[in-house]
Amino acid sequence: MSYSLFLLAFVLGIGGGFQYGLQISIINSPAEYIKSFIHETCLRRYGSSPSEEMITLMWSFVVSIYSIGGLLGALSAGYLSVRFGRKKAMLFADIPSLLSAALMGFSQLCGSFEMIIAGRLFAGVCGGLALNIHFMYAGECAPRKLRGLVAVTASTAIAVGKFVGFALGLREVLGVDALWPILMAANALPALIHLLTLPFFPDSPRYLLIDKKDKEGCIKAVKWLWGDGDHTAEIDDMMAEQEAIREEKAKNMCDLFRDRPVRWQFITLFLVCSCTQLIGSNVVYFYAYSVFINAGIPPAQTHYVSLGVGITEILTTLMCIFLIERAGRKTLLWKSYTVMALALGLLTVTLSLQDSFSWVPYCSVVLIFIFIMTFGIGPAGVLCSLPTEIFIQSYRPAAYVFNGIMNWIQLFILGLLFPFIVEGLGSFCFIIFLTYCLSMAIFVFLVMPETTGKTMLQVMEEFNHLNYRGKKKQTILEQSNCSLVTVTRL
Repeated sequence: MSYSLFLLAFVLGIGGGFQYGLQISIINSPAEYIKSFIHETCLRRYGSSPSEEMITLMWSFVVSIYSIGGLLGALSAGYLSVRFGRKKAMLFADIPSLLSAALMGFSQLCGSFEMIIAGRLFAGVCGGLALNIHFMYAGECAPRKLRGLVAVTASTAIAVGKFVGFALGLREVLGVDALWPILMAANALPALIHLLTLPFFPDSPRYLLIDKKDKEGCIKAVKWLWGDGDHTAEIDDMMAEQEAIREEKAKNMCDLFRDRPVRWQFITLFLVCSCTQLIGSNVVYFYAYSVFINAGIPPAQTHYVSLGVGITEILTTLMCIFLIERAGRKTLLWKSYTVMALALGLLTVTLSLQDSFSWVPYCSVVLIFIFIMTFGIGPAGVLCSLPTEIFIQSYRPAAYVFNGIMNWIQLFILGLLFPFIVEGLGSFCFIIFLTYCLSMAIFVFLVMPETTGKTMLQVMEEFNHLNYRGKKKQTILEQSNCSLVTVTRL
C-alpha cells in the first residue's frame, strides 16, 4: 500500500468508522449523570420531581434517537455521494457532527436536556452518512489487489472508536459528574481533524471516471493514491465498467428490488450484509459483564474489562487485514460464521450451568473472547468491502443506502426489544443468533461467489450464472432503461 493511500484510509477512518464506534460506546459511562441532570432540570422547571419511569423513558429516548439519526443519514448517503461526489459527501458529515458536539457540550450550561437529545440525533445523522460513504469511498480508491485490505480499515476504525469511547469514559479520564458534557462533545475533535485534512485528497477514481466522465482527473487521482507505477490494467477495468454502464444514471432502491441483473447480488446484500445485527455481538457484550463478574472480576473493574474487549476487537480486525487477501472473502466468512455458531451454542450451555460448577464461568469467558475474535476476523472486516465488490457503479450507492437503512432499523428495533427478549428467553436468546450464523455459513459456502482478486465485471459474471440460471443461449442483460447490455454464455 502506498503512503498516500494509507493516509487516505486513516483520514477516512477518523471521519467515518471512528465516529460511529465512538458514539456507540461513549454513551454508557455518563448514563447516571445524564439521568440525574434530567431529574434536576425537570425539578427546577416544574417544581416537582419526575417519576423514575419518566426519567427512564427520557434516557431511552436519548439512546435510541441515535439510530433514528443514523437512518436519516443513511437515506441521504446515496443522493449526496452521486450529486456531490464521495469526498464532498464525507465532508458534509462533519457538519452534523460539530453541531451535535456543540449541543451536547453546552447542554448542562444551558440547563436543557433536550439539547442532548438533539445532539444525539445529529450525531446519528453523521454516523449514518459518514459510515456509508466511508465504505464506498475506501473501496473505490483501492486497487484490485488491495481492495479488501483498504476496506477492512473501516472496521478497524470502528473498533478503535469503541475503545477510545470506553477509555474516555473511565473515571480517571472524563467519566465523572463534572466532565460528562466534555465527554459527550468528544466527537468534535475527530470531526475537525477530518474537515481540515480530507480536502487535500482526491475524490474516488471510479467516481471521477464513470460518473463524472473525467478521465484526466481519474488518472491524476490514481497516480496520487497509488504512486507512479503502471496502472493501465486497473484503468482499463474502470473503462470497461464505464462502457458496460454507458450513459446509465445511478439506480435507486426500487431498481435493486426489481432488476434481474442484480437479483442475487441484492439477496446476498440483504442476507449477509444488511442483517449483521442478527449475528448477536451486542447480546454477547450484554452478557459479558455478568459472566466476568461470576468469574471473579469485581463490578468496579468491569470498565477495564471493556477496554480488554476493545483491544481484542482492534487486534482481530488487524488480523483480518492480513488474511482477507490471502484466505479470500468467502472462506473467511463461512468459516467465521461456523465458529461463531458453535461458540453461541456452547455459550448457551455454559450460561445455563454457570451456577452449577465453579469452573463453568471461565469457560464462558473463553467462549466470549472466541466469539469476539472470530467476529472481528470474519464479518466485521469482510463485510466492509462486499457491497463495493458485488455491485457495479450504477447500483453501488443504492446498495449502500439499503444496507445502511436495514442496519439502523435493526439497531433501533433490537434496542427496544432486547430487554424483553432477554427477560423472556434468558441465555436461550442465543439460539436466535446461532440459527442466523449457521444459515449464513451454509449460504456463503453454497451460493456466494468468491470476489477476491476479481474486477467488478468479473464478479457480475459470476452472479449472472445465478441471475439467469437455466438460460442455455446467449442472455442479454437488460436493465430498466435497457442501456446496460452484457452478453454472456451460460
